[in-house]
Amino acid sequence: MTTTDETAVIVQRRIMARPATIFSFFTDPARWLRWQGVEATIEAVPGGEFRMNVVGDGYASGRFVEVDPPRRIVFSWGWELPGNPVPPGSSTVEIDLVPDGEATMVRLTHRGLPLPAARDQHRQGWAHYLERLDLVATGGDAGRDPWRVA
Repeated sequence: MTTTDETAVIVQRRIMARPATIFSFFTDPARWLRWQGVEATIEAVPGGEFRMNVVGDGYASGRFVEVDPPRRIVFSWGWELPGNPVPPGSSTVEIDLVPDGEATMVRLTHRGLPLPAARDQHRQGWAHYLERLDLVATGGDAGRDPWRVA
């Protein structure tokens, strides 16, 4: 399920894996790159670097703010592309992992996106990538990202 309000983009997905498994896909760079990105620096500790070339044409970057295994991860986010309305570290991504029987409800909240177009773009992007996360967290292969340009 995906919803948007005026201040945040919220994308939720129920994944048939335990929170610890899903958490590992947000903290281990090799595992993260199985579902999102072509190159990344992931230092999943408070103050650690987050930098990812998402589809091959530019980097998103920020810092980890909160890392609470296996329940919550928060990092700042923005694009290193000149003129982008979401510069590095200017917005915040919160990931909450809530046990739901044998599954986990993944709730991703992206705050601080300044324009409706930026919110729409990020909502579509996060929905796309949580679908790919679902595939790898349940033992599948997400394959080559169809959005990848390089």
